[in-house]
Amino acid sequence: MERDLMQLDDSADVLILRIDRPPVNAVSLDVVRTFQAALARVATYPATRPLVISGAGRCFSAGLDLKVVPHYGREQQREMLGMINRLIGELYSLPRPTVAAINGHAMAAGLVLALACDYRIVTSAPCKLGLPEINVGIPYPAAPMVLVREELSPSAARVLVLTGESLDPERALAMGVVDEVVSPERVMPRAVEKATALAIFPAYGRIKAQLRASAIAEIARLVEANDDPMLAGWI
Repeated sequence: MERDLMQLDDSADVLILRIDRPPVNAVSLDVVRTFQAALARVATYPATRPLVISGAGRCFSAGLDLKVVPHYGREQQREMLGMINRLIGELYSLPRPTVAAINGHAMAAGLVLALACDYRIVTSAPCKLGLPEINVGIPYPAAPMVLVREELSPSAARVLVLTGESLDPERALAMGVVDEVVSPERVMPRAVEKATALAIFPAYGRIKAQLRASAIAEIARLVEANDDPMLAGWI
């Protein structure tokens, strides 16, 4: 198994978790496993400590590693699909503030991870945000599709999902995909500021659970059944 694919910095009040798989932080089965382990570690800290998620280097995440994932055997692909659904459910329901510090390209699974965060800040440097699965013929796992429907407006979801179009930061902001665009050097400091501001609310986790109750329950049912309706098409 690859090592050090997720870096958790707990040296300050705000926890910072970085995907670290050069060159573009592409998502493999080992990344998903390590991400889940990192979230389990995050859960051991008080809920008053918020979480910022970012990517190492110049990219947030370019999505699934299409040089590796298509070559997995049937059982590995089944595991991958199930773990993606579980990871999205755990991140989306995390009972603490979560902020995505999008430091570069966020494509496909990379953008889905950002959408699972409560607040999204993207660099003003040239980069692309998109859901290009339709371009490569990959059906969405069930939990990411729940997330897309929940977090994007119908018009934004239609453009991103059904055309595979990629957005620059300003258009992503205009379409409500992200919440702020800041200069490259401000992405992480601003994410920490916002996470700190959200963490002052004592009932944050409970109200977040209320807001997302139906989506969280839907994802939980999918995870419990471990029978994603897209499994056959995905394999």
